[in-house]
Amino acid sequence: MTVRLPDATGALRAYEPRPEPLAVAPGAPFTSRTVFSAAHVVADPYADVSPDSPAAVDWDVTLAFRRHLWSHGLGVAEAMDTAQRGMGLDWAGAAELIRRSAAEAKAVGGRIACGVGTDQLTAGSLAEVRAAYEEQLAVVQESGAQAVLMASRALAAAASGPEDYLEVYGHLLRQSAEPVILHWLGPMFDPALEGYWGSSDLDAATDTFLEVIAAHPDKVDGIKVSLLDAQREIDLRRRLPQGVRCYTGDDFNYPELIAGDEQGFSHALLGIFDPLGPLAAQAVRVLDTGDAAGFRGLLDPTVELSRHLFQAPTRFYKTGVVLLAWLAGHQSHFTMVGGLQSARSLPHLARAYELADGLGLFPDPKLAEERMRNLLSLYGVDQ
Repeated sequence: MTVRLPDATGALRAYEPRPEPLAVAPGAPFTSRTVFSAAHVVADPYADVSPDSPAAVDWDVTLAFRRHLWSHGLGVAEAMDTAQRGMGLDWAGAAELIRRSAAEAKAVGGRIACGVGTDQLTAGSLAEVRAAYEEQLAVVQESGAQAVLMASRALAAAASGPEDYLEVYGHLLRQSAEPVILHWLGPMFDPALEGYWGSSDLDAATDTFLEVIAAHPDKVDGIKVSLLDAQREIDLRRRLPQGVRCYTGDDFNYPELIAGDEQGFSHALLGIFDPLGPLAAQAVRVLDTGDAAGFRGLLDPTVELSRHLFQAPTRFYKTGVVLLAWLAGHQSHFTMVGGLQSARSLPHLARAYELADGLGLFPDPKLAEERMRNLLSLYGVDQ
């Protein structure tokens, strides 16, 4: 049986789905890399809400997806941008997500890091931004999770230059009870973050970022870099103080960055490792044996899918992530908080299905095919 999929020109083409999934199974804990999957939230499809309502989350299915990731040895990066922070999930919803997921992690022995931001604010003074960060940091620390200090739209708006970033981040790092991960999210993921670290010149911004770390190396476990620029990440990680890790957030170039070179490598904290979880875990276990070529052989073919999901406007990559979770059987519907299931076109979704199916990502290819046919029929595509 073939599926008729629309392309960007509006034409339909025949696609023959893969009959069997890729064979992957849970295995031993990773030894050579620390790997987090930034996980999505599952909306409650029966909630009577509108796109600007507070998020209605299906907590049972959301937590079940995290158990799926933990079962393969991955850490969970919770309440990050993949979970629609600032794009449907407000701080009240994120705080509940953090508490629930951290408790679940404790119960099953899973690793978890949680996003700390300032999304209680739409705008504010530097003092208000700092207070918002402090409130969120307290919630994460009380939950027992590791903190990820995320980039702040409010700080980007309030800061007048690099010194304001040095002051705010320095204060937070002095306050933190445990080492944190610093997250540099580029404007391709959130246009409101243009000029972060006090400059639109990335070289100058990098110097400020490194100055923050150098002042408090004992309070920085690592950095997550999401600039979609492999060479810039390599140059940055080579300048990090001893013991400070680089967690790649580059969803375009992750295989080469994780594999590394003679001068070092990146760990990972990636949104693409939400749909790629089991395959990514298998690849890292191969890398643990020292087989970099085998690692690249498994992970390199996934880059086309990742680049497709994260194509501009990059911030809407979450739509493809949730589509694939539905097609893979992790949730019963293709509904997102904030109504973001509508943020990508049908040709985009069809290509995501084709690429994921070709990789063998769907545990039940027949279920994925049936669900894709249902979606196509809703758009008026007859089979």
